[in-house]
Amino acid sequence: MMAVRLAAPWRDVEDLCERAALDARHRSLLADAGALRDLAGHRHRARWAVDGVEKQLPLFAGLAVRDDPVQLPVPTAGQDTLADYRTTGLTLGAHPLSLLRRQLAARRCLHSRDYGQLPHGRAVRLAGLVTMRQRPQTASGITFVTLQDEFGMVNVVVWRQVGEDFRRVLLESELLLVEGRVETADGVRHLIARRMEDHSTLLGQLRIESRNFR
Repeated sequence: MMAVRLAAPWRDVEDLCERAALDARHRSLLADAGALRDLAGHRHRARWAVDGVEKQLPLFAGLAVRDDPVQLPVPTAGQDTLADYRTTGLTLGAHPLSLLRRQLAARRCLHSRDYGQLPHGRAVRLAGLVTMRQRPQTASGITFVTLQDEFGMVNVVVWRQVGEDFRRVLLESELLLVEGRVETADGVRHLIARRMEDHSTLLGQLRIESRNFR
């Protein structure tokens, strides 16, 4: 694709598929991942466009045949985010929690940007996508959890007893709400968990894969 593009910019999705000799699988992967939005207008049009690409028969070689553009609805921000995570495991568009911020605010949850300004010892409620769980053998049963929201990351410390009290929530949550206090020492900030709630249902069909280490 990069070599062929040096000759001339792509005119449209069909031109890209033909000149780069993309097979049906790679065309679909690019469309599903949102890589063709600039050429097609949006993800739905890209999927329609790649489905319509057919190998040119020798009889019609050199003839440029283009279908009339099809009017398809623009995907919502939620649909784009869901498709991004399904195909790439991340999103360059709207972060899932930015779409849920109103619901989280109703649960009195701060976001990581405000959390970063809180003083040592302040009580806080915060929710985020679980991106990592880690329980080192040398940590006496302490679990370290990394939460992600639309503004950044928060490191959570779960003491052994809290982890046992909320074991299922700790292990199964994709969207985890933590209630605890801020601890700052030597420039390092942690959220010490006191209670945890699983709010993964807010994510709908979105699935988040965390990295878990022991």
